[in-house]
Amino acid sequence: MQASNKLITQHCLEDMCAALEAAGLYFGHGTDNAWDEACWLLETVLKRKGVSQLRLDSVLTVDHLQDVTKLLHARISSHKPLAYLLQEAWFCGLLFYVDERVLVPRSPLAELIRNQFEPLLTVAPTRILDLCTGGGCIGIACAMAFPDAAVVLSDISAQALEVTAINISKFKLAGRVSALKSDLFESVTDCFDLIVSNPPYVAVDEYENLPAEYHCEPELGLVTGKQGLEIPLLILQQAAKYLNPHGVLLLETGATWPALVAACPQVPFIWIEFECGGEGVCMLTKEQLVQYF
Repeated sequence: MQASNKLITQHCLEDMCAALEAAGLYFGHGTDNAWDEACWLLETVLKRKGVSQLRLDSVLTVDHLQDVTKLLHARISSHKPLAYLLQEAWFCGLLFYVDERVLVPRSPLAELIRNQFEPLLTVAPTRILDLCTGGGCIGIACAMAFPDAAVVLSDISAQALEVTAINISKFKLAGRVSALKSDLFESVTDCFDLIVSNPPYVAVDEYENLPAEYHCEPELGLVTGKQGLEIPLLILQQAAKYLNPHGVLLLETGATWPALVAACPQVPFIWIEFECGGEGVCMLTKEQLVQYF
């Protein structure tokens, strides 16, 4: 695609899609296919140039094409997730700031948050902990879904919490959403009605074989132990102490879930089924955590 040529939007998207498909990229950090990624890239560029609506019959200016071409070439040459190049990612219908200090949000927990965790929760939570929060997307989305809840966003990474602070400010939630630097529960002192966690759950060997896009993300947020179970098991062992009597833990373990089931065959995990795709999210009550861990 030549930046000096004027193109109709539809033709530009088709050219971008073809280039992305030919480049052998991995799509899984905000989109799952080349066409959606091309639309995301172009729409973001146009919005930043003051164009309010993406129309397939619009003519793009040279200025638009230059920006689009630069980003397209960067995506193809670096294999960086587009979210990092744009410094934005959509999660649960909300637009978050992201950069290489945090993972790109893609948790199926978004579906549960949009449904306010029904029917898993019978009462709206008033205190929520997002453990291993990264950029804060899950916890902030919970705060938006439950406007009366106080939310704590916790992470071991000071760099990740810098991004968290940006997003707390972006959504004007400083009054009831706070950030906490903590190695899992180490610095947590309160109890919560709901703990949500998307912790590292990728095994070392699995990580080595992931597409290049994953290796652009902070390894600290992905990898834990030989089976991907080290941190999930620690959370399960410690969470009960930080839950209120009727509190609930929702823990994401992705494709590692069979290994967790094999490691804890006696535990009656409730595994959530998702309409929009995703796997490996389990629910346990405080009572169950006390009994089995």
